[in-house]
Amino acid sequence: MARSPLTLAASVTSALPRTGVVNVATLSEGAAGRFDSALATLDDGRRVVMRVPADADAERDLRTEVRALTALTPGVRGVLPFAAPLVLGETRVDGLGAVVQSWLPGYRVDAAHVPPGPGVATAVGTAIATIHDLPPSVVRDAGLSVRTSAQVRDDAERLLDRAEATGRLPFGLLRRWSTALAADALWRFEATVTLGGVDPASFLLEDDAEGTPVVTGLLQWGGLGAGDPAADLRWLASAPDARTDVLDAYTAASHRSVDSAVWERARLHAELEFASWLVHGHAAGAESVVADAVALLEALETSVRDAPPLAHESITVDDAIAVLGRIPETTSIDTSMQTDAYDAERLGEYTDDEAEDRADADPAGIETAPIELTGWQLPGSEHHDDHRGDGGEHGRNHDGDHGDDDPGEAARNALRRWTETA
Repeated sequence: MARSPLTLAASVTSALPRTGVVNVATLSEGAAGRFDSALATLDDGRRVVMRVPADADAERDLRTEVRALTALTPGVRGVLPFAAPLVLGETRVDGLGAVVQSWLPGYRVDAAHVPPGPGVATAVGTAIATIHDLPPSVVRDAGLSVRTSAQVRDDAERLLDRAEATGRLPFGLLRRWSTALAADALWRFEATVTLGGVDPASFLLEDDAEGTPVVTGLLQWGGLGAGDPAADLRWLASAPDARTDVLDAYTAASHRSVDSAVWERARLHAELEFASWLVHGHAAGAESVVADAVALLEALETSVRDAPPLAHESITVDDAIAVLGRIPETTSIDTSMQTDAYDAERLGEYTDDEAEDRADADPAGIETAPIELTGWQLPGSEHHDDHRGDGGEHGRNHDGDHGDDDPGEAARNALRRWTETA
């Protein structure tokens, strides 16, 4: 049962001693009733949010979020161009841990309502790139989850195995997802600081002086860790019109090399959410949930029947550019002139004289000196042993000579033929 605003106001004073509440109002978080929340105004003018979990599962999630927010040190917060809530106090309500945190203003936009073009799409894409650019030490030092590409892939494979074991997974999706999971090229990414699957509605926006939306805050931090950056882009499957603009803004704002398969993995993560729903319903023995999941999976199978596969094994130009972007500068090859010094004026005189000599010469009368091949052999060929046996014209000659089967002789003959036709 939802707690009244007055009860939540009393909880605020319990979490923040020596403060008074002058006003309180209910606050909807869009969290499907998992938390009772209220917006309170304190006697010192501050506005705070009181969050009380509805059950033990919600309480665990709240503790995880508090831990993530604590990992955002003042230094990290100073790097971010938008605000994150501050944990101001904690208390217990009805035996469950509750939290008071700072209130952040702004409006929110659901994924399905993100419009294309400059604005919300570009603002959110840029904000996600900013999170992904944080150093992994931010989460590692706080003891938060760090998962490699192999671990992310293994988790997806286990989910698919469990979904298949229910006997309710459409074969078309099983084949599509199995192909994607087997494609090595799809899983070549570096573990990145992520929010574990952020929803765009978690971003708070305000319009600047020109009326352009700007991200000013981010509410949900519970999934903070290191893993697959594509997980924070899976919501784009619900915003097809804005996808290109979000991805372009994300790529342009990122200070690291964005792997070319990030969208394919994001799409895969989004599709696997249906498998998660099926597995959840089956494990809970909730036939209504299973039936709902099956209906969604069948509709998904129909929608992707003619779609291209999620993984491509061939190397694209984007792949090559991404690899080049990761090559350290110290491995670059210096193609400049490897001379200690030269006199530009004298070099100019030399080249001018060469040009005059070439102009006076008759090109038709110039003969190319033949290449002397006597005694030349491929290094190591003098001890060559033929291990291929006697098989036809490509085997060892009967007189014991190797002929063109000897690499040294073959190379000499090829070079001789080339010089004779030059």
